[in-house]
Amino acid sequence: MLGSPIAHSLSPVLHRAAYDALGLTAWSYDRFEIDEAALPGFLDGLGPQWAGLSLTMPLKRAVIPLVDEISETAASVDAVNTVVFEEDGRRVGDNTDIPGMVAALREHGIEEVGSAAILGAGATASSALAALARICTGEVVAYVRSETRAAEMRRWGERLDVDLRTADWADAGRALSAPLVIATTPAGTTDALAAAVPERPATLFDVLYEPWPTELAARWSMFGGAVVSGLDLLVHQAVLQVERMTGHSPAPLDAMRQAGEKALAAR
Repeated sequence: MLGSPIAHSLSPVLHRAAYDALGLTAWSYDRFEIDEAALPGFLDGLGPQWAGLSLTMPLKRAVIPLVDEISETAASVDAVNTVVFEEDGRRVGDNTDIPGMVAALREHGIEEVGSAAILGAGATASSALAALARICTGEVVAYVRSETRAAEMRRWGERLDVDLRTADWADAGRALSAPLVIATTPAGTTDALAAAVPERPATLFDVLYEPWPTELAARWSMFGGAVVSGLDLLVHQAVLQVERMTGHSPAPLDAMRQAGEKALAAR
């Protein structure tokens, strides 16, 4: 696992749990504090024993010029969170965040929605938009803080062929009435929206997993709405990484989730 900062990452816990469940006793998975400047040298120093890499911010775009090929999914949002080393030495970049989001929603019974709302406009929001391109049949409204962010999200909407409209963050309370709300903002950002949760909320996908639950997620659950957590996303995208890196499919979803829950409870 590469990124900066990286100490908080649960990915080693999930991957190691998968290796244990699969009996891959010779496999290891560690975290490395790596920024954009150090990434090229790190990659060039890897030997043939390496199977792949997971990447988080700020490396998801920085790695693209350093791989030989990227998947259509990764290309759709210019973001690589997975690199797999092929037997011939080629580096192949992929993005498991997007199908991970779709899988997490599917696990909670969300196969298709008529409309949706996104809270935020950062890198995770573009992945959320790409996921919605696969399951949303109608309008997506993104609530953002600046016209610069709004313009960026509209460009992503055009690129991903999503019917996207942007709205001001001051009106974000309106988002909570959507059939699916995806919160992609940093911790604490949506706390003030908790009071605006409707009496009968539908589904909230909050990409945070620590601290958990967020105030918004707690209020949402209290009113009987369905909540998909950031841990759901983390586990599902890690399942896909394990399958791509090890060649073992299906990866042990339940064992990985249990390991993640245990690690979070211990923090």
